[in-house]
Amino acid sequence: MQAAAPALLAQKKAAPKRPNIVLIIADDLASWMLGCHGNQEIKTPNIDTLARTGARFANNFVCTPICSASRATLFTGRLPRQHGIHDFLTPQPIENPPQGQAAPPASFKNEVMISDTLSAAGYNCGYVGKWHMGDDATPGHGYKFTYTMGRPGRYQDPVMYRNGQQVEEKGYLADLMTGQACQFIDQQQAGAPFFLVASYFNPHVPYDGHPQKYYDMYANTAFDTVGWEPAAKNALREKGLLQDTVGNLRKCAAATTALDDQIPILRRKLQERGMLDDTLVVFTGDNGFLLGRHGLWSKGLASDPINMYEEVVQTPMIWSWTGHIPAEHVRPELVSFYDVLPSLCDVAGVTPPANRNLCGQSYAPLAMNRPLPKKQTWPGTVFGHFRNTEMARDNRFKLVLRNDGQGPNELYDLRQDPREKVNQIGEPQYVNVRDRLRKELESWRRKYSS
Repeated sequence: MQAAAPALLAQKKAAPKRPNIVLIIADDLASWMLGCHGNQEIKTPNIDTLARTGARFANNFVCTPICSASRATLFTGRLPRQHGIHDFLTPQPIENPPQGQAAPPASFKNEVMISDTLSAAGYNCGYVGKWHMGDDATPGHGYKFTYTMGRPGRYQDPVMYRNGQQVEEKGYLADLMTGQACQFIDQQQAGAPFFLVASYFNPHVPYDGHPQKYYDMYANTAFDTVGWEPAAKNALREKGLLQDTVGNLRKCAAATTALDDQIPILRRKLQERGMLDDTLVVFTGDNGFLLGRHGLWSKGLASDPINMYEEVVQTPMIWSWTGHIPAEHVRPELVSFYDVLPSLCDVAGVTPPANRNLCGQSYAPLAMNRPLPKKQTWPGTVFGHFRNTEMARDNRFKLVLRNDGQGPNELYDLRQDPREKVNQIGEPQYVNVRDRLRKELESWRRKYSS
């Protein structure tokens, strides 16, 4: 019996420590807008540095290219047809005012979010920034501290809610959010894990209200490499911004670089507290954005019909955790927002919510460059769903079906046509591909319809 005691003590010492988790979310930030994904004109040096410190998923997809529904999938692991949040989103008028935001449902309390699960497991949970899933003033879901946006969103002197109490703030929104996030970190105790969401409004419209120095950075940038096009005939949401595409690109770039400058402040605070090595930092965007590509400005609702272009469904996904995730690590697998909840649960050593019919799985082993569990393979197809529009996308082809397959439908060979210019849906040589992806999509729909 005495001999067993040291062994038991060693096991206790070897037990993995639960990391802190800081999840940073940008609003309307596509992968292609970042330097680490090849952008040559929008300056994102700090996000690019964060990517070099850990793993960058080169093919991360949202399930729904619109703010509220995408966030709902991110935090619950469930699909739009399961949580139903996008059915509450009101269509935007053709000339959508920059301040306009679609209204989320009045309540989202019946869903189980990652914060509910982590809070129950002993994590201290805090939320700073844009919520946009109903109950903006009082998100609930296990968060002991909240500092959330009022509406309409504005970048200067915003209306905020601190733990449910309205406050009229003075200053720049992103700076205020970072300040509150740093205060939350300061209040944490070493050895007690925490989960912090820093959900920035940048670079969402309106494009005014950012510090002048960021506008000055892009005053002479021509944006020759962006690939923007004249306004398309089917342009819808925010199409008015296409009347001055380069001018508005400069403003959006300014908003993006202003966001980028918040990243090192958060990391320095973790370093000051001696917590950086014990913290997983995750950076992502809630949906992509077009910025003139395809002759459209916004996201899924930028066009009629709804689009599922790469620009709106691909967002950054960066994981950084010193000593656990290799530096300069790029993963090619196709991962989705519905994989985030099981991945974070895996890292935290907690079981994902039961009886939620989750379709995702943990990609934490991929981030850490470890083998997947025995007999487990990574799926080769990701799926998307937005109202009457669905998507199945593998590592070469993308199928877009609308109105239960009645159309208009699209099929792209992304290897030959990465900018999705040539619709191959009716071409005989792609019939087998089309039918295969359609069957996969139908199977996914049936299995995860509730």
